Amino acid sequence: QMRLVESGGASVVPGGSLTLSCEASGFTMSAYAMAWFRQAPGKEREAVLCIDPGQISTHYLDSSRDRFTIYRDNGKSTIYLQMNNLRAEDTALYYCAALWRRGGSTCHSGARDYDFWGLGTQVFVSP
Repeated sequence: QMRLVESGGASVVPGGSLTLSCEASGFTMSAYAMAWFRQAPGKEREAVLCIDPGQISTHYLDSSRDRFTIYRDNGKSTIYLQMNNLRAEDTALYYCAALWRRGGSTCHSGARDYDFWGLGTQVFVSP
């Protein structure tokens, strides 16, 4: 069974840091593009960062480009989202997602392009 499980969400003060993890099981994660999305209350789900099988990462939000980093450890079947200098507007439910395509799994910003998802981990940024 293909599965993604996020962890690491927490409540932090502005300026703080968090590292989210997403552990994959039931499939060969190294062949997949892996992404982090987030969804704030009342807003649509948006792509944050993606990393392809070749370790190339793509940022989708200007607001987090200099603060967030994605990386993957294929040996542990886990991806990570390192978030620094967190702001109140980063408050959201953070999801990881996996995408595979024959011929090459490239990153996409559209949520509908991804094959399966985790249930999310909550990040809350407040004084």
